[in-house]
Amino acid sequence: MTEPRLAVSFGPFSKGFEAKKARRMAVALVFPGQGSQTAGMGKALAEGFAPARQVFEEVDAALGEKLSTVIFEGPQDTLTLTQNAQPALMAVSLAVMRVLEAEAGFDLARDAKFVAGHSLGEYSALAAAGTFSVADAARLLRTRGQAMQKAVPVGVGAMAALIGLEYDAAAAVAAEAAHGQVCQAANDNGGGQVVVSGDKAAVERAVEIAKAKGAKRAMLLPVSAPFHCALMAPAAGVMAEALAKVSVKAPVVPVVSNVLAKAVQDPAEIVKALVAQVTGTVRWRESVAYMAQQGVTQFYEIGAGKVLSGLIKRIADGATGSAIGTPDDIAAFKAARQ
Repeated sequence: MTEPRLAVSFGPFSKGFEAKKARRMAVALVFPGQGSQTAGMGKALAEGFAPARQVFEEVDAALGEKLSTVIFEGPQDTLTLTQNAQPALMAVSLAVMRVLEAEAGFDLARDAKFVAGHSLGEYSALAAAGTFSVADAARLLRTRGQAMQKAVPVGVGAMAALIGLEYDAAAAVAAEAAHGQVCQAANDNGGGQVVVSGDKAAVERAVEIAKAKGAKRAMLLPVSAPFHCALMAPAAGVMAEALAKVSVKAPVVPVVSNVLAKAVQDPAEIVKALVAQVTGTVRWRESVAYMAQQGVTQFYEIGAGKVLSGLIKRIADGATGSAIGTPDDIAAFKAARQ
């Protein structure tokens, strides 16, 4: 799934809150998933702020290569490779976090009620909250990207977006299309947007069934593997082994798990949920609704892209979603807090 390039705008910040009002708001930080990557993302942050440069240096050292060069310079097709896109997006998100802390005085434990991330973004959220080091998060995401790509031969699986069907209807379409193959709801993104994943023939059937059942749009997605479905079971095993080898600390704020759609803080439960996430549905609609029900009214999307901000506005009535990914965004955030 391709997300649009971040549009720099001071509007969401000036309209989203005033300084005094902001301090009364319950805040959640959300972290984008695959599809948000764009060559050049994070470059201005690295050029302008030492804390951001340090994040990219940590990621490069952890992976033993200059992933930062691919992030800043491209080419886009190399950056989009799953094994590169996943640690790259985490690096940009954590670079933004470090600059927010250093320049805007943002303290996650004090200033946010929850963190959450979409698919790989959950690793970014956990790293921001201190569960993983940046280096461990980078290595885990490199492993995750490689394992997910290897789990299913190219051309065997597929994913499709069903637009205009709510989750229950989309899940029923997937079940009807399966015919003994794998076809399941992979992402419940909210706003009538559900992605299904599985065997290619079954997903193609789901597209046609969805159209017949009144979907506004139903289309195959240009992805390299069928993520978040049972076909990813080999990758889940790889991640269970990889997670068992790293230090996992309790996050400084609760993390809303993709597969549970509720807050978790226990390290063992976090690891279990991350393994389940590889084959399970990303319950983004329910996760956002959960945070809103817990009083969150202001969501900040940390890193590349702004698609989550748009989804949040469709899921949670009255909630404000704003993207922070550039020096201008950070300056506006800082000014609004003063």
